[in-house]
Amino acid sequence: MNQELPPPPVIELIKVSKFYPPDVEALSDISFAIDKGEIVYLTGMSGAGKTTLIRLISRMEKESQGMLDVAGFDLSKLNHRTIHLLRRKIGVAYQDFKLLPNRTVADNIAISMEVVYQKTSVIEARVRNLLEQLNLSKKYDTLTAELSSGEQQRVSIARAAANHPEILLADEPTGNLDAENTARVMSLFYQLNRQGCTLLIATHDKSLFRGHNRRVMELRGGRLLTTGHLFPGTQP
Repeated sequence: MNQELPPPPVIELIKVSKFYPPDVEALSDISFAIDKGEIVYLTGMSGAGKTTLIRLISRMEKESQGMLDVAGFDLSKLNHRTIHLLRRKIGVAYQDFKLLPNRTVADNIAISMEVVYQKTSVIEARVRNLLEQLNLSKKYDTLTAELSSGEQQRVSIARAAANHPEILLADEPTGNLDAENTARVMSLFYQLNRQGCTLLIATHDKSLFRGHNRRVMELRGGRLLTTGHLFPGTQP
């Protein structure tokens, strides 16, 4: 009797390395796979290579060696004319936020939905819902340049989540947040995951995954020490 093959991973890296001139090896021989619907944490000290890895998976940068397959795309074959097809499937919350400072909070969150021609009513409803979840409702019309770093971080997360991405990449998403707002962000992430989103969360904060049954990968000096182990606990 024929057995159905399991679906392919939504993120797969095989022997990926990244070099910067003249002789900096940021990542070396990285291999792992993430299945659809997983929440995976990427941990390691500052400088371990977490941000570089996020940038490779989101195709902000190109690998020096190896193979990356993300959301069904071979990243080595993407160019400036086709990369938008990948970006429609991925949301990224950057460590440095990458917000438009002269635009409002609502404008920044709406961008990812506008580029795929969502209806104005759908965009506004989604923006207001995200702002309420992240305790930012009063900042709807505020320019992002006028926000605190913690507020900017939450806007970046809302923008990444806005278009219901298949994959969400988050780089130190709670680094500027207090305990209450950290809980709000994690609640949003779990909600997205229940809706089918796969998440890769880069963090040095072990409290985010301690006590949860989630896979954790550790980077050290640009090398992956483990492809993941489960921390025991109750899954949210």
